[in-house]
Amino acid sequence: MNLLEVKNIKKSFGDLEVLKDISLTVKEGEVISILGPSGSGKSTFLRCISMLETIDAGSMVYCGKSALKDDVKTADGKPVYVSKDELKEIKRSFSLVFQNFNLFPHYTVLKNISDAPINVLKRNKEEVIKEAEALLKKIGLSDKGDFYPYQLSGGQQQRVAIARALAMNPKMLFFDEPTSALDPELTAEILKVLKNLAKEKMTMLIVTHEIDFARNVSDKVIFMDGGVIVEQGAPKDVIDNPSNERTRTFLKKLEQ
Repeated sequence: MNLLEVKNIKKSFGDLEVLKDISLTVKEGEVISILGPSGSGKSTFLRCISMLETIDAGSMVYCGKSALKDDVKTADGKPVYVSKDELKEIKRSFSLVFQNFNLFPHYTVLKNISDAPINVLKRNKEEVIKEAEALLKKIGLSDKGDFYPYQLSGGQQQRVAIARALAMNPKMLFFDEPTSALDPELTAEILKVLKNLAKEKMTMLIVTHEIDFARNVSDKVIFMDGGVIVEQGAPKDVIDNPSNERTRTFLKKLEQ
């Protein structure tokens, strides 16, 4: 089953065309890694499909529901999004994990994880707390529920951010360079969590520079450059045997 289908997405900021024509399908249980140099449009693409940015053209369908009205355009030709309530429903199908954690500093770890399910999803508080405690155990932080973010290492904060995303029971998780703010030792912690989620068949779309991780865990690897998808396919093809010169140059630089 396709959980996400995006076709011909375009996005500009003023005169700068950041996404030129991006199409991608994400199947249930699939792990997709997106590689590419800085400025290639990776993070903007993630922000568009997370609806933190609006698109200028194209279509986006989440679990069979379109985020845009069919054949309706604004005066300047841009697509029109469906109603607020419909978007709210669509947004429940995914959670986004940021590179800089974005935890609430004045909430404990447990409250960071349980707040949205209780107040946004209006779920039973005791049930949510129980699930949050189980998630803390899963990420190896069962003794940190009463701590505040400043009392945790960067790697621990990122693990809490992942648990917070999982607490919303999304069908898909989007990650924007989840290890870029961390040193190598803490990076290993996060990659271990992601590997375990992949084993559990969690659908994930991960913007990353971690080539070995992308090679070992992804079902599909996408290489972006200059606002387009240059190459996509199995890790053994895109990483180990790229057919495009731009991909080869990028991977060589990373290895140096």
